Amino acid sequence: MALQIDATAKWRSLGLLMVAEIAAMSLWFMSAAILPDLTREYPISEFRQAALSSAVQIGFVVGALASALLGLADRIDPRRFFAFCAITAALFNASLLVSEPGGVVSILARFATGALLAGVYPVGMKIAVGWGQKDRGFLVGTLVGALTFGSAAPHLLALLGGTDWRWSLTVASIASALGGLLCLATTLGPFHGTAPKMDIKAVFSAWTNRKIRYAYLGYLGHMWELYAMWAWIGIALTVSFSAHMAAEDAVSLARLIAFLAIAAGGVACIAAGVLADKVGKANIAIIAMAISGTAAFLSAITFGGPVWLTVICVLIWGAAILPDSAQFSALVADFAPAEQAGSLMTFQTALGFALTFLTVQVTPMLANGIGWPAVFGIMAIGPAIGIAGMLRLKRLAPDS
Repeated sequence: MALQIDATAKWRSLGLLMVAEIAAMSLWFMSAAILPDLTREYPISEFRQAALSSAVQIGFVVGALASALLGLADRIDPRRFFAFCAITAALFNASLLVSEPGGVVSILARFATGALLAGVYPVGMKIAVGWGQKDRGFLVGTLVGALTFGSAAPHLLALLGGTDWRWSLTVASIASALGGLLCLATTLGPFHGTAPKMDIKAVFSAWTNRKIRYAYLGYLGHMWELYAMWAWIGIALTVSFSAHMAAEDAVSLARLIAFLAIAAGGVACIAAGVLADKVGKANIAIIAMAISGTAAFLSAITFGGPVWLTVICVLIWGAAILPDSAQFSALVADFAPAEQAGSLMTFQTALGFALTFLTVQVTPMLANGIGWPAVFGIMAIGPAIGIAGMLRLKRLAPDS
């Protein structure tokens, strides 16, 4: 017997979930967005500048692994889990207002923020996929689109706040707390699955199930590129634009383009989600990675050249770099038992973000050694690996 879906409850809940996701994820790149203002006030070493961002990545990994192994997203009410994590993360983010920028305490606070956001992004996907099966590509695409708008928000807040980085931090913290409260107002869909007890063996199907394994491989190739680009594109563009304009103008324009590039990925992610349910999730992932890899090379070639040309390449890169992300998660949800989907999607993100800890930390130091154009070229390796994974998946599941 087919499950009945209350359309009004579905779209109301998903709408609230999207807003909550945007608000909470505004904490992610806050330190990178306000870094130029922080370094004007405080001497922060290059290593600690990178650590402020990479600490979020490794914190997310620890939080996601703990959540996946304990099966938290599948065992407890995901709305309460989301709310607790978003509100607590807001408090840790706000602690940066009273701690030494770049100091041990501030880096630990960023680590805690990342760990708590593991209860926001994957848990949000768990809530979203509970509302459908045939439109799952769209549902996860919309959720990841919301995550993207939230990830872009720090650059916009930094632009609006000017040199007042404390204002940006405060607004993001308040937004995350309100987002947590909003999630409590959502309802769970008819396809929501709950695990009766902790099953640590659930995550091992990521290896024994070949379809899930290849979906994971595609995701890892995607993550090699994504967060290194998101975290440092504003700084990289500042260097590129400084060849043609005053330093302050270069910073402002770089922040605007960074916001637009990341946000473009959010828009593309939603559109790709609609198409994925019609033409295949793996097909959409392959197309997106082919475009993003090409755009990364073009951004490298135009780096330091005419501003308008670099801007176009980066905007295309930003739009193409994300639509595949949602499809990897939707594929895992498709191939996993409903009562394990939350844990397997969370484990997937844990592996991906473990990789990004390396890429986010190393990227600025590598750029100082070999230059941003070469780094952009290295980023393009990820999409090539991801495409290989998707082609293997399609041999097993041609309709995926």
